[in-house]
Amino acid sequence: MNYLVWSVVAMAAYSLVAPLMRLATAGTGAIPSTVAAFVSNTVLVFATLAVISVSGEGVVEHLGDPRMRYVVAAGVCLAVGIIAYYHALSLGRVSIVAPIFAMFFVASSAVGVVALDEPVTGRKLLGVGFAVVAVVLVAGE
Repeated sequence: MNYLVWSVVAMAAYSLVAPLMRLATAGTGAIPSTVAAFVSNTVLVFATLAVISVSGEGVVEHLGDPRMRYVVAAGVCLAVGIIAYYHALSLGRVSIVAPIFAMFFVASSAVGVVALDEPVTGRKLLGVGFAVVAVVLVAGE
């Protein structure tokens, strides 16, 4: 499968995360958002281990790679982001929290341009602008 198919699979699966977490972490007798983060990410770890096992990719030989510092930093950012996201979902409406969270792609695009020297085009700027407007419209009360 090419990257576009994988992107659609990722979007489809991730679209269900917010509603499922909201159902689990809100209301009377709710599961604490940190417990939900721990359990759901434990599932992620085991699923990833299964994929690594089936694919034959090794882990140990990559641990000494100098680029592993980026992987660790990404893991820290992921942990902070997911814990905060799940907590926000436990407190607020999916229809507001999820679009605000989805603004990460605007920030990621900016980092890509500034730090990774990725090209900026009028079309990309227009798309990011529309995304910001869409989130303001969707998340507004």
